[in-house]
Amino acid sequence: MTLANDLLKGAKEAADFIGRSPREVYHLAERGHLPVHKKGGTLYFRKSELERAFRSVDADQ
Repeated sequence: MTLANDLLKGAKEAADFIGRSPREVYHLAERGHLPVHKKGGTLYFRKSELERAFRSVDADQ
């Protein structure tokens, strides 16, 4: 997967990808539960990192 295909810009794109609301994405990112990269005032997420984060959550349950 190329970086361009792996990158999500903003909480809305991340929320659509993981099936959550943008507000929940903001809260999860603020608490350190979602990997996020900030540049200026924009949040960027990597699909591969989000998938890995949710796999580890599923494995814990």
